[in-house]
Amino acid sequence: MNLRTYKSASERRVALEQNLNITLPVIGTFSLSEEIASTRNCENMIGAVQIPMGVAGPLLIDGQEAKGEFYIPLATTEGALVASVNRGIKSITQSGGANAISTKIGISRAPVFQVESLKAGKVLIQWAQDNFKKIKELTEATSSHLTLLEIKSFQVGKNVYLRFRFDTDDAMGMNMATIATTSAVLEIEKNTQAICVAVSGNMCVDKKPNFLNFIEGRGVSASAEAVISKEILKDVLKTTSEEIFNVYQRKVVHGSILSGTIGANAQIANILTAIFLATGQDAAHIAEASAAVTTVEVLNNGGIYISVSIPDLPIGTVGGGTQLETQKEALSILKLDKAKNGKNTQIFAEIIASTALAGELSLLASLAENSLACAHTTLGRGKKI
Repeated sequence: MNLRTYKSASERRVALEQNLNITLPVIGTFSLSEEIASTRNCENMIGAVQIPMGVAGPLLIDGQEAKGEFYIPLATTEGALVASVNRGIKSITQSGGANAISTKIGISRAPVFQVESLKAGKVLIQWAQDNFKKIKELTEATSSHLTLLEIKSFQVGKNVYLRFRFDTDDAMGMNMATIATTSAVLEIEKNTQAICVAVSGNMCVDKKPNFLNFIEGRGVSASAEAVISKEILKDVLKTTSEEIFNVYQRKVVHGSILSGTIGANAQIANILTAIFLATGQDAAHIAEASAAVTTVEVLNNGGIYISVSIPDLPIGTVGGGTQLETQKEALSILKLDKAKNGKNTQIFAEIIASTALAGELSLLASLAENSLACAHTTLGRGKKI
């Protein structure tokens, strides 16, 4: 059975049902635009998978770009996640809110070239440096929303990697960067003896845990911080600064070192995944984005200082999955459905970092008071213990 011969999602679904002798009535019920989804987001479309979406907030943020109160849409099948984030948000907001900063790093694409020798590789690298202006003109001609920021070179044996870094406005921009880089590759091959083996040589580094992006950043780099008082720790989080720090030190610091984890956090991937799914981000980028660092300090007054730093956030508010109707609505909850002169991604990044901060705070507190299993049993299984 060749599903590509069918013209609509319903035709494919019926053919699949008949072939497998099953019925798919719920998968076949959806509100998304089939024309948009099937031509831009998903081939051989037969329907849609529904993921429950909750909201947490309001989260007060005094950021570099994100300012005010925000409600956070979270798409997840993990019971207790939204409740946990909401508890952290309540603690942060009652403490005066989160401070946040961000830096737009840009998206990267790094083709790998095969050369004849070390010297030939040196020639290729020098050519790219000498002709940066020409390459910049070529790449930027492929999109009015793209700016080439730099080309960084790496060489090992007969392999040369050129890491192109682009500003892609409010789009995540991976496809944009690939198209632009391909135009540069053709020019490089025409003027040198190098052969491009792959337009992506794994030095981008895209959708993989890695130290390069952890150190240099990718997409947007964002951090958030908050000071939580002794009273809020007791009344809202049911714990103390000493108990939270003890969990942090032994779990986040020592445990991360022992396991060889890139980054050091309690569990930031949960929050990132829920926000990414709700807002139409590429969920595979969680592999790199989850390399975050959480810090905790005990204050003299019995409170704590807590921060989260996420160096690698490939996100966007236009293009890709953000154009689907439900994802557009989720972005409108975050006030990110209108263009803001390229600042939307930084606002979004600061919201994500602040939400991750809330999640880290609540999880550490839950572990400190030994209520994690109870919360998951009550909210994840629908019963109490």
